[in-house]
Amino acid sequence: MILSKENLDSIRSENLIKPSAAIFELPIKVLQFGTGVLLRGLPDYFIDKANREGVFNGRIAVVKSTGNNTAEFDEQDSLYTLCIRGLENGQPVSKNIISSAISQVIAANNNWESVLKLAQSEDLKVIVSNTTEVGIQLLSEKIDQNPPSSFPAKVLAVLYHRYQKLGAKNTGLIIIATELIPDNGKKLASIVLELANYNKLDQQFIAWLTNQNTFCNSLVDRIVPGKPDADNLKKLEDELGYKDNLLSMAEPYSLWAIEGNDKVRDVLSFAKVDKGVIIADDIEVYRELKVRLLNGTHTLSSGIAFLAGIDTVKNAMTNETIKSYIDDLMAQEIGPAIPYQVTEQQTTLFANTVKDRFANPAIEHLWLNITFQYSMKMKIRILPLLLNHYKKINSVPENIAFGFAAYLRFLKVDKKEGDKYFGKYKDINYIITDDEVAYFQKQSQTADYVTNVLEDVDFWKVDLNLLPGFIDSVKHNFDAIESQGVLIALKQIASTKINIA
Repeated sequence: MILSKENLDSIRSENLIKPSAAIFELPIKVLQFGTGVLLRGLPDYFIDKANREGVFNGRIAVVKSTGNNTAEFDEQDSLYTLCIRGLENGQPVSKNIISSAISQVIAANNNWESVLKLAQSEDLKVIVSNTTEVGIQLLSEKIDQNPPSSFPAKVLAVLYHRYQKLGAKNTGLIIIATELIPDNGKKLASIVLELANYNKLDQQFIAWLTNQNTFCNSLVDRIVPGKPDADNLKKLEDELGYKDNLLSMAEPYSLWAIEGNDKVRDVLSFAKVDKGVIIADDIEVYRELKVRLLNGTHTLSSGIAFLAGIDTVKNAMTNETIKSYIDDLMAQEIGPAIPYQVTEQQTTLFANTVKDRFANPAIEHLWLNITFQYSMKMKIRILPLLLNHYKKINSVPENIAFGFAAYLRFLKVDKKEGDKYFGKYKDINYIITDDEVAYFQKQSQTADYVTNVLEDVDFWKVDLNLLPGFIDSVKHNFDAIESQGVLIALKQIASTKINIA
């Protein structure tokens, strides 16, 4: 039996939340660009939850911008199961939800007229997008194509059609970008406005575009791996009692931070039903917490755990030495050094959710994958923390210094084969995927490898010699990693702190 509206009554699984018949009668209030699992597992999750509680009372029409095939959604009436697995406050979570958030999926390439028809609906209130980072790009084009090529041009075409059919009185929309770029909403707004001028649209429309439509920056944070592997999918379908070609996994943690005012709060009423939706005038604090405590901890720990022979994040959290390192790193060094005004309570609460997420037994997050573009991540995520630490406390942050040492050891190139570079540590051989790898190959052949890299102002765009004791600490840790092994060297860091205390 495949999941569909017709088969809902036949599904008898106990651990399953199902939609009521009334939900299928709700109007379409959201036009969503993107069919990906992140949208289905986060924004659509919140909307589905609100609909079940009688709050938002609106469904989603999804625009599929690539390809013409929507059969996978059509045969299931756009229903899909979201299986939430993981830890919350240290306790296991297991939930299965049949989401009825999506009303229909429209292939833009062969059914653009249906998208425009929805654009003129008075029920429509919101546009949501996740077209990947390359989606929000300016492509100078006319919007009378069927359909326009780029995502911003599609948005402009929708808004212009709406304006033409409904006029300018109270017809503006809330447009929320979730693409993973800074100021995603503002960037989309600027491109749409530039395209409006390129298309020589009338000034009355441009006034309506800029004054009545609200483009919101937003930050999304939830691990949604999507469909599990074949064995786990079969186990889940046996447990549920039906087949679902759209089934997706998600972790319990969820955050959708949206930059907006009271008007935005009023329209996005689904925010009332879940603390994971935050609407605020400034969402930068949530970005900083995520980038520093979640992403930054991942970055500093990745080389350490991988060189210790630990494959996944969840397995690292069962190793007491690495788990203790992560605890101390977040509490003692990253939290206090975040270059934004945050409270200790905020950093502690967020750090606790991060540790639950790292320990999630249902997610296989490979440390080797986290080392992708290692250098860029160190510069963007870690360097501002290091510099701010020295501004506040003029002493070596030992955990960050150890993370730097592991990073440098991981990036030490052992050999090149074709266009691929490889590292070797003890009996571990691995591929290095970093845009700076050719630089590291050259530096790896020098006697003073660590010093040469750390003192390279062109590489870091800052002089690390100005941070008292930092380079010496990294060199000491690097030598300890080489001679004693990562875990023994890491234990020495912890015992030194205890002795000093």
